[in-house]
Amino acid sequence: MTTLQYSLLLSLTLSALLSSISAHNITAILSGFPEYSEFNNYLTQTKLADEINTRQTITVLALNNGAMSALAGKHPLSVIKNALSLLVVLDYYDTTKLHKISKGTTLSTTLYQTTGNAPGNLGFVNITDLQGGKVGFGSAAPGSKLDSTYTKSVKQVPYNISILEISQPIIAPGILTAPAPTPSSVNITALLEKAGCKTFAGLLRTSGVIKMYQTAADKGLTIFAPNDEAFKAAGVPDLSKLTNAEIVSLLQYHATASYSPFGSLKTSKGPIPTLASNGAGKFDLTVTSAGDSVTLHTGMGPSRVAETILDSTPLAIFTVDNVLLPVELFGKAPSPAPAGEPVSAPSPSPVASTPAPASVEAPSPLAASPPAPPIETPDGAPADAPSGSEDSKADGNAAVHVSVPVLVTVFATVICSTLMS
Repeated sequence: MTTLQYSLLLSLTLSALLSSISAHNITAILSGFPEYSEFNNYLTQTKLADEINTRQTITVLALNNGAMSALAGKHPLSVIKNALSLLVVLDYYDTTKLHKISKGTTLSTTLYQTTGNAPGNLGFVNITDLQGGKVGFGSAAPGSKLDSTYTKSVKQVPYNISILEISQPIIAPGILTAPAPTPSSVNITALLEKAGCKTFAGLLRTSGVIKMYQTAADKGLTIFAPNDEAFKAAGVPDLSKLTNAEIVSLLQYHATASYSPFGSLKTSKGPIPTLASNGAGKFDLTVTSAGDSVTLHTGMGPSRVAETILDSTPLAIFTVDNVLLPVELFGKAPSPAPAGEPVSAPSPSPVASTPAPASVEAPSPLAASPPAPPIETPDGAPADAPSGSEDSKADGNAAVHVSVPVLVTVFATVICSTLMS
C-alpha cells in the first residue's frame, strides 16, 4: 500500500470517528418527551440550553408542563431564567446516586451560582435522601424547606448528562421577587463606567450610538465593551482622525442585535453579524472557544471576552480585552506611492557600454495565514461517578465518556502502527 493510500485510509478513519462522537443536546433529548415541552421551550428562550450543552457533566431537574406553567405564568423571562438556573446541577446524579448520598444530604452547585447574581449560598441546592425512599430538593439557604421531591428518572447518558423530574421548582429566597428591569430602563453607560469602560461609554454618548443600543435592547442586544486599558494599547488607531461615520460604525461593530449570553457564545458557529453589518460578510465577527475561554476575531486581531457586566434577558453586556477593529475600516491596503518626475537620460559615452543586466521582478509577499482556532478542551471529570445505575441499564446508554482528542490520538497511533508494520 502506498503512502498516499495510508494517508487516505487514516483520514477516512479519523473522520468517521469524529462524526460518531458528539456532545449532548438537551433540546433534542427533551423533544422526545412532550410532557416537558414547556420546560424545553423556556430553556431555549432563556438560552440556558446553550449553557447546558457546553457542560460535560450536568444534571437537569426537569419540570413537567403543569409545574412549569405555574412558574412561567407569573414572572418575566429574566426571573424565569434565574429560577431555571437553580434546576441545573453541575454534577451527575441518577437514581442510584441519589440514594447513596454521603450522610444522607449534600449541597450541590447550580448554574445560578455561576451567574454572579446569587449572594452567599443561594446558588446551591440541598439534596437530601429522605425516609421511605423519597429524595427532597430545596434551597441551600438556612431555614429553607425541602419543598420539591424526586419524581422519576427521564434520561441518562452516563456520566455526561442526567435528566430527573422533580415535583415543583426550587425557590431560593428572593429569586422570584427580585426586580426585573426592562432593557430600555437599564442605564447602559453607568454600568459600563462602573465596570472600567469609561472611554467606551463616553464615545457612545458623544456619538449618539447609545440611543441605537437602547432601541435595540428591547428585542435582544449583546454588547462587547473594551476596557479603558484596551484603548491605550499599541496598534489602536488615533480615533480623533476618524470621521463621525467611521466612529459610529466602530461602535456599532461592538454590539450584536441578539441576546447571546456566555453559553451561547461558546456554542456559536459561523460569522456573527453586528449592528454595523451592511452586507454579506461585512462587519461580521467570528467566535472561538477553548474550555471556559471565548475569543472574538475581527480579521485584524483577537479579543478575549473577559467578564460579564450584565446578563438579563434579553440584554447581555461583556467586557473585552481589546478594541474590536473591523477590517472594513482598518484593513485597507496603503495607497501606492506617487510616481516620480521623469529624468532625462545623459548622452551616451562614445566608449562601448556594458549591456544592462536583465530586470528581475521581486516576488510579491505572501499573505500570512491566520492562526488556527483553539480547540475546545472539555471540562473536568465528574466529582463522583457511580459504579452502576439502574437508569442507564433501562435506557441502554451505558457508555463512559472519553475525551475526543485522546481517543483520536489513540486511534491514529494504532492505525499507523498497523499499516506501517
